[in-house]
Amino acid sequence: MRRAGRVVRETLELVRGLVKPGATTLDLEKAAEAHIKAAGAKPAFKGYHGFPCVLCTSVNSEVVHGIPSQKRVLKEGDIVSVDCGAIVEGFFGDAAITVPVGQKIDPDTARLVRVTEASLHAGIAAVRPGATLGDVGAAVQGVVEAEGFSVVRDFVGHGIGVHMHEDPQVPNFGEAGRGMKLKAGMVIAIEPMVNAGKPDVMVLEDGWTAVAADGSMSAHFEHTVAVTATGSRILTD
Repeated sequence: MRRAGRVVRETLELVRGLVKPGATTLDLEKAAEAHIKAAGAKPAFKGYHGFPCVLCTSVNSEVVHGIPSQKRVLKEGDIVSVDCGAIVEGFFGDAAITVPVGQKIDPDTARLVRVTEASLHAGIAAVRPGATLGDVGAAVQGVVEAEGFSVVRDFVGHGIGVHMHEDPQVPNFGEAGRGMKLKAGMVIAIEPMVNAGKPDVMVLEDGWTAVAADGSMSAHFEHTVAVTATGSRILTD
């Protein structure tokens, strides 16, 4: 899984460098697919329940599962969330980043991106044997809501291993001390999705792209995290 996670991280960093005004989300897709293939891995998303692409590319108010397209041209001031998964010898890695497009990002949008990433790391810091899923969710939720943003409730993190999505579900909200206890050897994907406005989402006619129902900006960060005897280990850093 560490090897799969490394491929995911390399792919995301490659894509980060390609995000600029005038690039299309399909440009990002093509580069990611070529890199995953060159690394000797397989894309985890393409064909998964019929999803057509290697990446999920979600722009501005799109929360998750955006489909790359030649028609989707990135503009100065946009943000694009890029979610990527890879498979190495049957084991999965999964991570996501949100990247500003250009240099002229609205200050509130820039803060949304920073807070979402900080909430991910707060959730990871709560991971250790004996901690609960509620501890992780509460840590994420606390960071997000303290800044006046909303945690998306319709989509959550998940267990991961020899399948992309395994038990347990890993909500980005909750009550400390509640829920399943974490044990050494478990691996979970923690992935806060955060809206600048209300938490409600709706899915577009393509059947995949989820957007903030109120049209507000949305950011998404994710790591695959192993529970170790002494705490946690990020497999996609």
